[in-house]
Amino acid sequence: MEPKNFSDKAKLDYQLVLKAVDHQDEKAYAQLMSRYRDSIYFMLLKMVNNKDDAEDLTIEAFGKAFVRLHQYTPNYAFSTWLFRIASNNCIDFLRKKRMQLLSIDGEDGDDNSMIIDLASKSLNPEQHAIKNQKKVIMHEVVGRLKPRYKILIELRYFKELSYDEISKELDMPLGTVKAQLYRAREVLQGIMKSRINNI
Repeated sequence: MEPKNFSDKAKLDYQLVLKAVDHQDEKAYAQLMSRYRDSIYFMLLKMVNNKDDAEDLTIEAFGKAFVRLHQYTPNYAFSTWLFRIASNNCIDFLRKKRMQLLSIDGEDGDDNSMIIDLASKSLNPEQHAIKNQKKVIMHEVVGRLKPRYKILIELRYFKELSYDEISKELDMPLGTVKAQLYRAREVLQGIMKSRINNI
């Protein structure tokens, strides 16, 4: 039942949500993404002040929203629900990033000021070996993905192309690139979890 107090834009969103949930309509997902991608991206860019992080967080926000789309109820507009998911996810990201960047070692006995150690960016030989081993494992796991996901992961994470560059390289709409990259990462995580559980 379509909510009567919704604007025309919100009503169209609701129709697209129903198509996506009830019929797994890929075009409906793509339309929802294209309607809000830019506004979500610019909101997140203001929060993180980093274009790459904002791009990744935009994809994550849509990914999380699409996974939970069946939970959406028209008590409020889809856009309100989506923006809340995006901002909450971004707040979690910023909190984790802050925790990773700073480690508080203790207090200086003389002036009671906190000593903050920033982790060194240079790797020791053991860390270097572990990093190389992880690369080998990642290439092996990515090789098990479906070809369409494999190429996206390789272009984004191994060749480090931007979303725009991938879109041009594959002659694929930007929204499709972002949506499929999110799915590719989900599949990849599933394979990695399965691998860890079987070790």
